[in-house]
Amino acid sequence: MAANQEREQRRRLLDVASRFPLPSGCRFSYGTAGFRADGATMAPAVCRAGILAALRSVKLAGAAVGIVITASHNPVGDNGVKIADPDGGMMAQHWEPFADALANAPDPDALLQLVLQFAKDEGISLGGHHTAQVLLGRDTRPTGEYLLDAALQGINAIVGAHAIDMGILTTPQLHWMVRSKNKGIKASESDYFTQLIDSFRHMLELVPKDKGGDELAKKLIVDGANGIGGVKLEQIKAELSGIDINVRNSGKEGEGILNHMCGADFVQKERVTPHGFSPEDVGVRCASLDGDADRLVYFRMSSASDNKVDLVDGDKILSLFALFIREQLDIINNNGSQVNKSMPARLGIVQTAYANGASTQFLKNHGLEVVFTPTGVKYLHKKALEYDIGIYFEANGHGTIVFSEDFLSQLQSLSNELSSDAANGSAQYRAAMRLMAASQLINQAVGDALSGLLLVEAILQYKGWSFQNWCELYSDLPSRQLKVKVIDRSSIVTTEAETKVSQPSSLQELIDKETANCAHGRCFVRPSGTEDVVRVYAEASTQVEADSLARSVAHHVEHHLG
Repeated sequence: MAANQEREQRRRLLDVASRFPLPSGCRFSYGTAGFRADGATMAPAVCRAGILAALRSVKLAGAAVGIVITASHNPVGDNGVKIADPDGGMMAQHWEPFADALANAPDPDALLQLVLQFAKDEGISLGGHHTAQVLLGRDTRPTGEYLLDAALQGINAIVGAHAIDMGILTTPQLHWMVRSKNKGIKASESDYFTQLIDSFRHMLELVPKDKGGDELAKKLIVDGANGIGGVKLEQIKAELSGIDINVRNSGKEGEGILNHMCGADFVQKERVTPHGFSPEDVGVRCASLDGDADRLVYFRMSSASDNKVDLVDGDKILSLFALFIREQLDIINNNGSQVNKSMPARLGIVQTAYANGASTQFLKNHGLEVVFTPTGVKYLHKKALEYDIGIYFEANGHGTIVFSEDFLSQLQSLSNELSSDAANGSAQYRAAMRLMAASQLINQAVGDALSGLLLVEAILQYKGWSFQNWCELYSDLPSRQLKVKVIDRSSIVTTEAETKVSQPSSLQELIDKETANCAHGRCFVRPSGTEDVVRVYAEASTQVEADSLARSVAHHVEHHLG
């Protein structure tokens, strides 16, 4: 770095750090959700995330990196910030320790030295020929605009960095834009909407004529969590032919509070109807998004006399997607007269230990390959990328489908070969086109409630299924989750995707003994990633047994670590 550029770089970093001093008593930690806290305290962390994102872009030869300002399903007073890598996924894990150190640097000099040392260690040429570009998005939280300014100042503290404000967006939109920009394709919000609308229409055109259901099957009520997803769905619903969408908790002024008694997280955990629903909605298929629209669950009001719901969570959404994709692959590969045009593909289903055991068994019974990873989207997504088609979902409704570039290239070639049979309605051709449309509709960068919702709706119409048919795929095993407060959660070490305790070894023996006493018993414990608690998850054939198993194992954890 030339001497004058070096002076300018130092000046900018010292200046921005002095404008955003660290609040006393605050400690930020970068996890799956990025940095997250009370919105009023977040400016220093967001500013430093701006510095981090700009450095990440410089490191990656000027590739676009993203920043989204959101606290997802948290209460409206919270806010947060996370960084999207050039592929649209989460920031590379090995940068997380630097993210923590940067966010917690106690004074401007400490921050400057930290950045200079990290740049040296990572071979980042500050003030060199590589510029940085960072795309910014935020949700509808009242602190969003203030924090956006903090992020902009952080980005501009790196010489040559260029920030592009993409506006108020869902989290998945921002991830999609980063991925698209780096693939050299159009990346505006209107491009995102066009891709959703066109691919949804294409999938409905490929629904067999004898399927599609009645008018009730085309009616959908969506709980928008009073967040950005409801706002965006209102913008495009008129252009989504073949489905009648009614948005509640849409984010309009005065309709309700963000994530308060509504949203995917509320519905999935409480298993009751969100605010804004009434007895007139009994029997209608409903969906719920979370505040930044990266989670999706479905539900149905089962009775006018109470607010309980029949829930379809991420496990059953995954199962629907897996059956559909498997069916299309089978059509392509098992068409007797066209065996020379088969296309072998490895389909992988990725779950965590929190997936209900009934869903795992259901998938395995259908001959699907199921693998497990530790809890966290970053682990699930990475594993899914190992397959030609990888599907992952957490029970909370966050998940997606990823298609390898090689598979999509082969699929395109196959559909081109088969297009001459299209006039004859070749089953193979139509199956290939359905997979192509699904790969366009689903957001392959990250879990996306809007794209996921449209894919669900298209598949239900394709299969001619009612909500009841979907519910009856399998029955969830009763489960219970507990938290045990401990002095040091790191004293528990797990293995086998967090399903077994390796230290202390005697604890796993006790868990195995308790589990053996229950029909369909399954139990695991894992240290929390964010607080000094150990989480206990138990399943059994009855709720009483699941509760008892969870309590017994929690007692053993307390005895070992309390």
